[in-house]
Amino acid sequence: MSLPPILQQLRIPVICAPMFIAGNPKLVIEQCKAGVVGSFPALNARPKEALDQWLTEIEAALAGQPGAAPYAVNQICHKSNDRLEHDIEVCIRHKVPITITSLRAPNDVIPKIHAYGGIVLHDVISVRHAHKALEAGVDGLILVCAGAGGHAGTLSPFALIGEVRRFFDGPVILSGAISSGDAVLAAQAAGADLAYLGTRFLATPEASVPERYKEEILGAAADDIVYTDLFSGVHGNYLKHSVVAAGFDPLNLPKSDPNKMNFGTAGGAEKKVWRDIWSAGQGVGQIDAIAPVAQVVAKLEAEYVAARQRLQIN
Repeated sequence: MSLPPILQQLRIPVICAPMFIAGNPKLVIEQCKAGVVGSFPALNARPKEALDQWLTEIEAALAGQPGAAPYAVNQICHKSNDRLEHDIEVCIRHKVPITITSLRAPNDVIPKIHAYGGIVLHDVISVRHAHKALEAGVDGLILVCAGAGGHAGTLSPFALIGEVRRFFDGPVILSGAISSGDAVLAAQAAGADLAYLGTRFLATPEASVPERYKEEILGAAADDIVYTDLFSGVHGNYLKHSVVAAGFDPLNLPKSDPNKMNFGTAGGAEKKVWRDIWSAGQGVGQIDAIAPVAQVVAKLEAEYVAARQRLQIN
């Protein structure tokens, strides 16, 4: 099965993952102008009325840009997200080309997106989640594997993609410590159509995170990543130093109460988590400079091309 037309003309096979706090119109615009899919979580636009402004800004900047890739908006489908209906309606008005859904099979969202010709890609961390998403009618699966920044699973990408490809021949995007063009090619070799990169774009001037966060990214390695469900109720990967700075012992973290998960406007717990407890994936050790998005994508492309040549792939 071939990729949807909207994903066929990318500069390199990369979708930039939506990142809480870090994602903003400027970052998305530069990602898309560089020829890869840019994205942001709808919840980053606060108050909710700002979402319409963000989408208008992105669309105006990309209009008529030669070689620009499409953009995507991430929707958290968890029951606590009291903004979901509003955000979906805004995105429908703008005919957002790609919707990335997370934390629940988007059964009621998909028909609305398909009605105007958009596509839906869904985050999964297991075969069970993959089956549920496909039953709901998603257009593609994002396999969020071990080592991915933010909310992530524990399965090896080779294990999960191997099992998923036994029953699904549609679009698959692979996530999990992918920080180089070599790893993008490896994702394709493993059976993915595209690679999903988030952490790699934190160390850019366009990302809306503190400079200290970016400096921590440069100094961190895989051993500095902590995997826990304490902070949001969903297991995720975080920088050890930020966990310590928040007063926690990374070697003795308590379990969270899943019933207290809150991705809505009440309390704003999720925003505080990503602001104070900094997320990063295990591929962080391969990032050694703060560089503009355009340079990051150019470097990824050069690495990707070199890897293909090294393996004698035409």
